[in-house]
Amino acid sequence: MAATDAAALKVDKSAKIFVAGHRGLVGSAVVRRLRSAGYTNIILRSHSELDLTIQSAVKTFFSIEKPQYVILAAANVGGIHANATYPADFITINLQIQTNVIDSAYRYGVKKLVFLGSSCIYPKHALQPISESALLTGPLEPTNEWYAIAKIAGIKMCQAYRIQYKWDAISAMPTNLYGPNDNFHPENAHVLPALMRRFHEAKVSGAKEVVVWGSGSPLREFLHVDDLADAVVFLLENYSGLGHVNVGSGKEVSIKELAELVKEVVGFEGALVWDGSKPDGTPRKLMDNSTLAKLGWEPKISLRDGVVGTYEWYVKYTKQQ
Repeated sequence: MAATDAAALKVDKSAKIFVAGHRGLVGSAVVRRLRSAGYTNIILRSHSELDLTIQSAVKTFFSIEKPQYVILAAANVGGIHANATYPADFITINLQIQTNVIDSAYRYGVKKLVFLGSSCIYPKHALQPISESALLTGPLEPTNEWYAIAKIAGIKMCQAYRIQYKWDAISAMPTNLYGPNDNFHPENAHVLPALMRRFHEAKVSGAKEVVVWGSGSPLREFLHVDDLADAVVFLLENYSGLGHVNVGSGKEVSIKELAELVKEVVGFEGALVWDGSKPDGTPRKLMDNSTLAKLGWEPKISLRDGVVGTYEWYVKYTKQQ
């Protein structure tokens, strides 16, 4: 999975690039990174302007705009509670978005597409750290299998179009992400933003304790979304291959350690209580990032620095609501 000849992958800074899902956590970070890297022709559409689940609308968009590059960051995402409550939405909406965008991108002459997935594609008990070769070697984590199945289909679709049409579609699989523009919904958020919101609200209300689901023992890896965005632009410019590429920090932390860090950064002085009757999810999940490291990329933002910056953003964001 080596990078292809650099000249063949050269991306013109004035090329038209469509970032699908630009208002989300990942898409917004990718847009910031593209702009800071000097790209000047970024095409954006909100959900109200372009519903990616509607095939005819996507076809019309690509036939008119004819972007040269596509970064597919649009997805229906959420944590354990959301996946358990809305399984049909998670599998159907994501399959619709991926199928419509990937197929239209190919048919309307896009040079290259970068598809973004998730580390939940891997088996629940995959050997750690998880390498790209672990895909489809065992059962998935049941709490998010609907989303995972859709993302696996996206990887395979990119590979199929590469094999059948010799088309340059690549896939990147990020680990657990966090940062500005994350989803801080009280029920549907992932663990880090959910903890941040709950500790912040507890601090503001003067609550004596915060109860957190599970035992706190699972190990997780977290990557700041600005690091992911940097990796996405790096892959756009430097990688072309059949295999998907892991994108992670290479460092893991227990949920208990994470909760204590967020509690400290937020400044909540009450008690932290663990509800062991609630599910933990996957016991350990650390990505093997050696493929990307060999290509020449590594993350730059530490977990503490990232949490501090994200909380600063969250406080400003909540004041604006």
